[in-house]
Amino acid sequence: MAVAERAWCVVIPHHPRGARIARQRLTTELHAAVHPTLLADAVAVLAELVGNAVRHASPLPGEVIRVAWRLRPAGSDAETDRDTVEVRVTDGGAIEQPRVRTIATDAVDGRGLSIVAALSDRWGVDRDGLGQSVWAELSGTFDHERRESP
Repeated sequence: MAVAERAWCVVIPHHPRGARIARQRLTTELHAAVHPTLLADAVAVLAELVGNAVRHASPLPGEVIRVAWRLRPAGSDAETDRDTVEVRVTDGGAIEQPRVRTIATDAVDGRGLSIVAALSDRWGVDRDGLGQSVWAELSGTFDHERRESP
């Protein structure tokens, strides 16, 4: 059974509670569609990206952040035989370009993008005149017994 690519977009507050809202929505939408390990990694990456947007970037108009994710099931295109989840967090931008930092082992923060880089296949930053989007792609083997019909 082929399942088509699906995408979601959620607007959340530019506030730490926004990360919880984003995690809950992502989990609700994808829990039956992807393997639990892939879902856990996608949730962790999304939480890091939202946390970074709240901490380091300005909000979009309305004091919000836009969070989006896309599911490309295995076999939905010729490029992959694995499920792929892309998460994207769009904010009003930051003064500094998001980057992985080298930090001391006893530092209490600064590991967010290192976590994103470790869990994702690839990640990046897109900028336009309205702000910036930080995105990450994760892939994993599909758990066929968990899939539900759309």
